[in-house]
Order: sequence, then structure tokens, then C-alpha cells
Amino acid sequence: MKFRNLTRSRGGRVALAAVPVAVVASVLMGGVAQGAVPVSFAVSGSQFQISASRLDGTGFSQYGGVTQDTAGGEHSVAIANIKSATLADLCQSIVTETPLGTVGVLIKAGGGGNPATASDLQLGMTGLRGDSSFGNIRIGVDASTVNTDAKGDAGDFAQDADTVTITNLQQTAWSTQASVFNLTGMTLELTDGETCF
Repeated sequence: MKFRNLTRSRGGRVALAAVPVAVVASVLMGGVAQGAVPVSFAVSGSQFQISASRLDGTGFSQYGGVTQDTAGGEHSVAIANIKSATLADLCQSIVTETPLGTVGVLIKAGGGGNPATASDLQLGMTGLRGDSSFGNIRIGVDASTVNTDAKGDAGDFAQDADTVTITNLQQTAWSTQASVFNLTGMTLELTDGETCF
């Protein structure tokens, strides 16, 4: 399943459309809701990839927003909040062009039946693929009234759910943040450009 439908509304905000998969399309991971969600960092000039064989979460919401880099550039993102999450076979990769050539950083964790865990996870994404299911989902709620601590702007489209499960997750993001992130069995290596997908 693909989700890439981000457009800017007349008010300058991002409108996010949910598509039923066999009734629903979902989005995950971090960003800024135009001042509605406090952010303690400016994003870098590069996006990164995140993948997982399975994500299970409770306390889910999703809406559109804008994040800013250190040069002042604005980037439209789909913001997803998850109160508590487990991620099996987690992978994160970023590739950068340097004077010495292409250099990548590849981080893996949560394998061997011991998933990584996160609390108060927030993601700012530009794309996501995977097979998703939701428990007690509400589609089309006002972003300022979602059932998570982090909320969007009044009048913006949003959805929330008690639970979310995504298998074969592939995500492109500007940012990820969490109050606690436990990376079980973590490995980090420099590569010549290897990515998660």
C-alpha cells in the first residue's frame, strides 16, 4: 500500500487524505505541526529511510504539517504520533555525498524476536508503504481533537485509532523523535551507500 498524497491547502497548511484500504492508508513518523507540536530541533537537509518487518502501536494519530531545516526551508510532512510502539527488524539508513564519495550510515536493531520499543514516538514523513490495520479508527476528525497528546491545527483533516499494526513498513522521513527509544541488539556501520530498501 502506498501513501504519498500531500497537498498544501489555501491556508498554507498540508491537507492529508486517508484512503480506505480495503479501507485505509496509514502514515508514520515525526515532524512539526506548524507550532501546534513543540519541536526541539531543526531537520537536516537530508531525508532518511526507515523499515521494519512489523510495527505494533497503541495511541495513534495522523495529520499534516510543515517542518523547517536550518537554512529556513520548509518541508511538507505527514505527522504520525504513536504513544507506545514495538518495531521488529528495524532498519534506518541515510546516504550523503561527500568529497570522498558516497557515504552511508546503516543502523539495525530489533531482530531475533526482540523488537525495538519506543514511547511517545513522532514521525515526520513524506512517504510510506506497508500493510496496515487499525483498531477503533476515526477518519476525518479535526486535527486539534485527536486522541493523542500531540495534536494538529484546528480545521485540518486527521485520523486517530486505539491501535495500529503495519507489516513490511517502508518509510521516507525528515525526522523521528521519542521520549524513550530502546534499540535492542543495535548495530551501526558506515557503507558506500547501502539503504534499507
